[in-house]
Amino acid sequence: MVNEALKEIITKFEFDGKLDNIKPLGIGNINDSYIVTFSNGKKYTLQKLNTKIFTQPENVMSNIVKVTNHLKQKIVSEGGDPSRETLNFIHTKSGGYTYYFDSDNVYRAYSYIDGVKTIQCSEDTHSAYKVAHAFGVFQRRLSDFNAGELFETIPDFHNTPKRYDYFNEILKNDPCNRAKEVKELIEFVQKESYLADKLTGALVDKSIPVRVTHNDTKINNILFDNKTNEGICVIDLDTVMPGTALFDFGDMVRSGASKAEEDDTDLNKVQIDLDYYKAFVNGFSDGVGGGLTNTEMSMLALSAKVLAFELGIRFLGDYINGDVYFSIRRPGHNKDRAANQLKLLEDMENKYEQMLNP
Repeated sequence: MVNEALKEIITKFEFDGKLDNIKPLGIGNINDSYIVTFSNGKKYTLQKLNTKIFTQPENVMSNIVKVTNHLKQKIVSEGGDPSRETLNFIHTKSGGYTYYFDSDNVYRAYSYIDGVKTIQCSEDTHSAYKVAHAFGVFQRRLSDFNAGELFETIPDFHNTPKRYDYFNEILKNDPCNRAKEVKELIEFVQKESYLADKLTGALVDKSIPVRVTHNDTKINNILFDNKTNEGICVIDLDTVMPGTALFDFGDMVRSGASKAEEDDTDLNKVQIDLDYYKAFVNGFSDGVGGGLTNTEMSMLALSAKVLAFELGIRFLGDYINGDVYFSIRRPGHNKDRAANQLKLLEDMENKYEQMLNP
């Protein structure tokens, strides 16, 4: 049975046609998503935003609208199809907004893109190349966008020095008396702490420019065309904000070039796959097409280390603090995640010269 509350929400948007069906769309871990079908065959995606995470949804939507409008202009100028290569939001009947507030929730809707698929992991170096290429094209198309126009929707999201300071504060307090259990991991973090300010410091001294940053460059945030298997649309733009393109490249490598899952406890499997890494470098470089500076390009390998360090200290700090931030599925889950990320960082350190010359 169609949820009556959702039926009421649907009447607030400028949809075309008579409502036929609403069903949950099983994507995403943060927002609730539904596919809405109308009698004329048109389909839309309806989402309820998670306002516990995005406490200022109007700023989130302001960022997304500015970015997608810029992307549409670039896509048209390149002879592409803006109805498939970026998100197209439906406006409200009252006020023409791209989101609707009811008494408790925030909703938005955009045209459903048919003939596409998402995948959860790169199956080979060819697919890894396509992932990196899609995110590279995203960067290239936004390389002339003034990132200063965007809100910082999650303050200090990739402020690694600040996250390291917070880690040290947790370590000092040690509220659950867990620090003694992870002494070796703590010692490794302290040895690798030189990484903390490498990217943010380069932003501060302006050796690299502030750019639009996606901040969640997982493979399942790209829509692939069913016929061509090309990555045609970058989605999940809620965390788009000012930063450095190196945040995106580093996180893509950290999450996509490891031979193990993020919480795999068999640390012998946790390694960076240099063939995948090379595919990411080549795909991203081809996608940006000269849109990044020489300094940015020279820091690609460094960015992967920084992002692994950052997530490692976040997991480790949360374990020491009593597992108060990340959801866990078993005792010691955050400790396992931290050990995994820091082992990946160790492997990157050992292979760094090869990463610099893939």
